[in-house]
Amino acid sequence: MLVFVLPAEFGKDPTGLGRALGLEVLSTEGMNEEQIRGAKREGVLAELPGGTVANPQDRYTIELAPFESTEFKYTLKEGEQMRFAWTATGPIDFDMHAHPFEGGEELTESYAITKAPAQSGIYTAPFTGIHGWYWQNRTMDNVTLTLDASGAMTTSTIFDQFGDHPRELAPPAQAPEES
Repeated sequence: MLVFVLPAEFGKDPTGLGRALGLEVLSTEGMNEEQIRGAKREGVLAELPGGTVANPQDRYTIELAPFESTEFKYTLKEGEQMRFAWTATGPIDFDMHAHPFEGGEELTESYAITKAPAQSGIYTAPFTGIHGWYWQNRTMDNVTLTLDASGAMTTSTIFDQFGDHPRELAPPAQAPEES
């Protein structure tokens, strides 16, 4: 019998040998429970060809002051997709995560946690709930962030130090046609 052990940092173990040998700890070392739950999901995030959203249904722009943060979520049903691309005028810390309506925040899953000036992808909701980002500007400069998205999102909510605020989806303004 021939068995291959895939690199442990990818968290894939189709034969179960890695778990039997105790190697799965290598793929989750340093992760919190939210990250571990998110890492176990497959097919949640895919590459967005071109890295931009053609004809976005929603655009959200915010300026974050030094060390200011915000959280932004869309409501999606299980299996529904969203195409997204956000860019910032400087690198910002972010956590792309979600949690189901049933089970709440205790079942939060994180899919990407890093520092970057942009992120894009095709997101497939693993469950019905709220899905989005926590962004924090950890610089001494203001940073402007713009998110474009399209897909099956039904509502959006902004979470900040003052609470949570329902927000209507807002397509980008169209340039006036020349006559």
